Formats: sequence, structure tokens, C-alpha cells
Amino acid sequence: RKRCQKDNITFHPNDTVSYREYRQYHFEPSMSVGNESDVVTIPNMLVLGAAVMMENLPYAVRLMISATFKTFNEGPFLTKTVGELMWGYDSGLVDFLNKYLPGMLPSTGKFGLFAEFNNSNTGLFTIFTGKDNIRNVHKVDSWNGLTELNYWRSHQSNMINGTAGQMWPPFMTKESTLPFYSPDACRSMELVYQRPGDFKGVPLYRYVAPKTLFANGTDYAPNEGFCPCRQSGLLNVSSCRHNSPVFISHPHFYNADPVLLDYVQGLSPNEEEHGLFIDIHPQTGVPLNVSIRLQLNLYMKRVSGITETGKISEVVMPMIWFEEKGYIDGPVLTTFHTNLVILPAVMEYMQYGFIALGLATILLASLAHYRLKASNNEPVKGSHDHDTQEKCNMTNSER
Repeated sequence: RKRCQKDNITFHPNDTVSYREYRQYHFEPSMSVGNESDVVTIPNMLVLGAAVMMENLPYAVRLMISATFKTFNEGPFLTKTVGELMWGYDSGLVDFLNKYLPGMLPSTGKFGLFAEFNNSNTGLFTIFTGKDNIRNVHKVDSWNGLTELNYWRSHQSNMINGTAGQMWPPFMTKESTLPFYSPDACRSMELVYQRPGDFKGVPLYRYVAPKTLFANGTDYAPNEGFCPCRQSGLLNVSSCRHNSPVFISHPHFYNADPVLLDYVQGLSPNEEEHGLFIDIHPQTGVPLNVSIRLQLNLYMKRVSGITETGKISEVVMPMIWFEEKGYIDGPVLTTFHTNLVILPAVMEYMQYGFIALGLATILLASLAHYRLKASNNEPVKGSHDHDTQEKCNMTNSER
């Protein structure tokens, strides 16, 4: 379970606000299919990753690296508990590298897949409040003081686009997209409209990742800046992960080049289980239901001189895939449903009621006016006879 908290919140005169979002991960047994004490065997990222990173070094240096692995009893595979692999474990090799090659590893403590992320923050975001222009609400002004990244090979790839990924400007249409900057992916991403729907009675638009999101530069030219690339469906994040041969993809290589499935057994990608989506209330830009699924992959190959790599074929091996999901519920959902669904519906019906009432009033007023006008035009009863009698009387008197 992930817990987030914004801190260091500072408002600025130019209608922006800066903050750091701190995050913690906790094991939740009720939401898990196993325990943190379960033991698993996975490829040793330290050994196999370092082998690829150093394949261009002189052969003698590679032999020394292999000897170092043997000294610390580090082989090509690693057997640890889930808790150790996730949150970190003690390693003599890690201590050695941090001492003699500082900066090579992402952390100076224990080594684990999520050790770098737990009890960390996503950087200093400065976003627009939307006070003067609601279309700018939550859009990123800068991240860690930067208005542009330096990880990638093109200006377009280095741009920080969209919001911080927690809400978007209101009044969205089916032509709208969801751009946002992800510090974990080291880049901006953009989701596209898929279909309408509803979440517990609240209307929504579902946005999903397009097939071009992780496409390589050959299949989708604008992604050339994220290369060097491999097959489509893989994002090379080595430039922002200490040059380690790490790739991000959708789980089970969903929306990726099918050739990636030929090297790994047990993969069966499908949208329902492995696609990511964000459900947005289009009138407000507020997410109602979110599921972000990503997979961490290690590029492995045989490297001569480093015997630990053995006869490993060149392969992009899935290491772990994770899902971050959430949805509004409880009093928040009740308030949302009341203010943005029930009240607008009531007001809509009321306006039709007022229109009908106005038409009825106009009709009644017109009818009353017509009757009044008709009654004013009728001759007064007996007035003609009276005039005739007077004329007769005058004639008689004259006689």
C-alpha cells in the first residue's frame, strides 16, 4: 500500500505553488496473495546489469570484475525473500561498490527493487494554481527548478508537458488528451481518450496509453529522442538510472513487439489485466478511478570475461511489474455525486420546469388579454334603443 503526503507547500506571486510529495510503501497482507517471507529466485541485477554496463571495458578489467563477483559470492541468480528483494538486503558487493565506485548505484544503503523509492519524494514540483486561468490548473511550471530535462536526445523528448498527474483542467472533450510528467519514467507521457463510462453513477471519460507511447523511433519518429531503442514497447531509462540496462514497458509486454514474448515463458498480455488507464470526470478534470501498471525489465546478455553471464542469450527479462491504483470513495464520492451529478440534474429539470411555467404564464396572460379586449369591444346592451327613443321623442315634440 502506498501512502503519499505533500510537504514544503509554498505559494508564489505568479499563481504557482511548489511542493514535495513524499511516499511510503507498506506491505498489506489483506491485499496480497503471499507473504513478504516467501522466497523467490530472480536474475541478479547487480551482476548481470553490471556485466552489460562494462562490456566495452578492456578484457583484463572484465576478468577483475568477474573475480570481484566471486569474492562476494555473487552469481547470476539471486534467491531472497520478497521483503528483501523489494525493500533491500545487505550485500558486501554493494558496500564495496559504494566505497570504491561511488555514484554507480542509486542508493548507498541496502539494495532492493523499491529501496530507492520507499521513503523518498518525487522531486520539487512547481505547478500553476489556475487562479487567473483555469485551463492552467495543475500544469507543471518546473520540476526541481528545471523547465526542461537533460536525459534524452531531443528537445521534444526533454520537454516537461502537462500536469503533475493528479488532476487536469476542466471541461474536457473526447479530443482532449491527458499529458503529465512522470519522475519515475523520467519523461512526459500522454494518454488518449478511449470511451465514455461511469463510476458509481458519476459519468467519466476513460483515457489509456496509445500504442505509440513506448514505440521505438523506427515505428514512431517522434520517439527517436528516447533512443537508443530496442523493440517497440520498451522505454530505455538507462540515461536516468545510472546507465544501468533497464527498460520500462507495460506488464507482460502488452502493446509491445510480439517478438519479446518469444524469449520469456508464461506471458499472456491483455488489456484488462495489463493495460493502464485513468478515468476522468470531464467537467472537472478530477480522476475518479486510476490504474497505472508498469513493468521493470533488465537487458541481459553474455559478456566475455565475466563468467557469471555464462551462455545467457540476449534478452530483455521482466523483473517485476507493479500496479498503482486508486479511486474516490466514501464521503468524497458522496459529495462529488451530490454536487456534480444530482444537483446539476435537478437544476436541469428545474430549468425545463421554469420554462414550462413561463410558457403557461404567457399563455394565460395572452388569453386574459384577449378576453379583456373582446369584452371592451362589445356594445353596451340597450344603448341603441335609448337613442332611437330619444329621436322619436324629439320628432313628436316638434310636431
